Amino acid sequence: MNGFEVLTLPGKGRSMIARRPFKTGETIFEEEPFVSCQFSWNQTYGYLACDHCMRPLETSERNVQRLANDPSITLPLPEYCPTQQWMEQFTQCPQCGIRYCSEDCRIEANKKYHTVACMGNRRYDETHPINILNEKWKKMHYPPETGTIMLIVRILAMYKQSRDKEEFLETLKQFQSIVVNEELQIFHKMLGTNFESQLSDLFQTFCHAFSSEEFAMFLTPDAFKSLMGLIGTNSQGVATSPFAEWVRKVSDVDLPPQEKLQLDNYIDELYHKLNEFAGEFLNNEGSGLYQLQSKINHSCIPNAQSSFPYSNDILVLKAVNDIQPGEEICISYLDDCQLERSRHSRQKTLKENYLFICKCPKCEEQLKDPDETSEDEDDDMDMEDEDDDEMS
Repeated sequence: MNGFEVLTLPGKGRSMIARRPFKTGETIFEEEPFVSCQFSWNQTYGYLACDHCMRPLETSERNVQRLANDPSITLPLPEYCPTQQWMEQFTQCPQCGIRYCSEDCRIEANKKYHTVACMGNRRYDETHPINILNEKWKKMHYPPETGTIMLIVRILAMYKQSRDKEEFLETLKQFQSIVVNEELQIFHKMLGTNFESQLSDLFQTFCHAFSSEEFAMFLTPDAFKSLMGLIGTNSQGVATSPFAEWVRKVSDVDLPPQEKLQLDNYIDELYHKLNEFAGEFLNNEGSGLYQLQSKINHSCIPNAQSSFPYSNDILVLKAVNDIQPGEEICISYLDDCQLERSRHSRQKTLKENYLFICKCPKCEEQLKDPDETSEDEDDDMDMEDEDDDEMS
């Protein structure tokens, strides 16, 4: 029995409410995605991941060598590499060569969507309609990525392979939809200032890729906008990294103080090298639709947090504070740095990216704070420092 339920609350819509106590650190639920997919540019740049579950397909050592552009790097404690134990199980589709972390993933992908989505020997054919669609998307949506048209491609393949299409469509409808007057903001976020012409161009290419009669219900401008809006408002970012997972594991190893210090210093040096060559883009990244997670609201003082501890797309929600029965379970849509910024900055980011005004206790408490972004505050501080220098 779940320790929570989803209710519709006035002014908040669907919300997840605790029905039993959860202690700090306790797992609230684990969830596989309804669908997930690696980002298009992420794949193009050579981030190797299972095409089904996004598990990395390279060792921690090879991962850091590639991202630092230094093949001489060696990692100590290789037994803590999260992918080493999977290496012998790696496989691929015999028709198109797409790679999987295991035979189980290959079979599951075939069962859900890959029988339809497989492009066979045309996988790298630039004239294939799906490749044309993906390339058009990439030219409209440069990194840092927040979505991929390939998630919609996978959804349509799933629809075609589904035995009960009505049930499939009903599941799709369960994800939070957006109202019409919010769609333009979502498309602006996904495609930039020229979104109107780009959306039209993308729609035409999409129709060409899925011209079959069985996809007719998706081939109207409104249906396409709904699909785009769905992934724009509901998709959860997924990030897996064999190096980051290795760091997490070796950091918990009980070592003598001197060895621990040496290891920490070495890890710092590696991150410096990674930052110089790869910058912030260190992970296999993609997005997925999660039926439970999509029903959790935001708070600037969250009591729960999502993570991907298994180096794949399985989402784990854990309590970060004690949660009492009847209390709403909330996560933060902002990262830790953004949460520390001013109320005005947080509201600005949430409005631009998620189309709502936060009314959590922290925001309500700071309601009378100055309406200035944290950047404005930083500028004011810099000006004050300059004034102090001139007076001294």
